[in-house]
Amino acid sequence: MSAQNSVGIQTLLDAEREAQKIVQKAREYRTKRVKDARSEAQKEIEDYRKEKEAEFQKFEKEHSSGNKKAEEDAAKETDVKVKEIDAIGKKSGSKVVEQLVAAVTDAKPEPPRARD
Repeated sequence: MSAQNSVGIQTLLDAEREAQKIVQKAREYRTKRVKDARSEAQKEIEDYRKEKEAEFQKFEKEHSSGNKKAEEDAAKETDVKVKEIDAIGKKSGSKVVEQLVAAVTDAKPEPPRARD
């Protein structure tokens, strides 16, 4: 019986070693899958970030060009108004200055009126 016990024990030890190998392979496989999943998730995150960055750049370009157009239009309008004011100033500026000088030098003081 001792030989049979010895063979039975040896068989159990062999089975245990085989089970440990299987468990080790399963752990390695699981670890590899987790690493692959992390790597894939990181790649997807990076792709998504790039996509959203491109969308943002496009959006910003479309809307900032509208601002530039509005700025250009405002600058043109301002230039036109400044030219109009300059023309009016050149046309009647001397007359306005004469009227101001006359008003200051030909003062006609009046006493204050009583309020009703």
